[in-house]
Amino acid sequence: MTTLIVCLFIATLLPILAKVPVAMSMHRLSGYDNHHPRAQQAKLTGIGARALAAHQNAFESLAIFAPAVLLAIATNNTGIMIEQLAISHVIARLLYHVAYILDWALFRSFIWALGMISAFSIFVLCL
Repeated sequence: MTTLIVCLFIATLLPILAKVPVAMSMHRLSGYDNHHPRAQQAKLTGIGARALAAHQNAFESLAIFAPAVLLAIATNNTGIMIEQLAISHVIARLLYHVAYILDWALFRSFIWALGMISAFSIFVLCL
């Protein structure tokens, strides 16, 4: 169960960590505008825009992964297969961010699919 909790913790940190390249891009754009950050983010292009999209997608992914892990814990389905799926999801999400920022679109889509399959497989194994 510890592995699942660690994976959930890392997945919860990912949206926050993914904000770092967004903030750096905003700072390079015209200095970080803390009064209107969303308006400034809308002006980002290139790496900054991709970093923002990856940051936003991290929240979307967490909304699927977190319930899956919590369901596994609540139903005491914490075996090695579920742990491996959780680890796979976290690794996929880390690679996803890198691929998004580097604009490796096809690889990014493939990694996204692996991450989602991992998360949904946890749900299935809890049935």
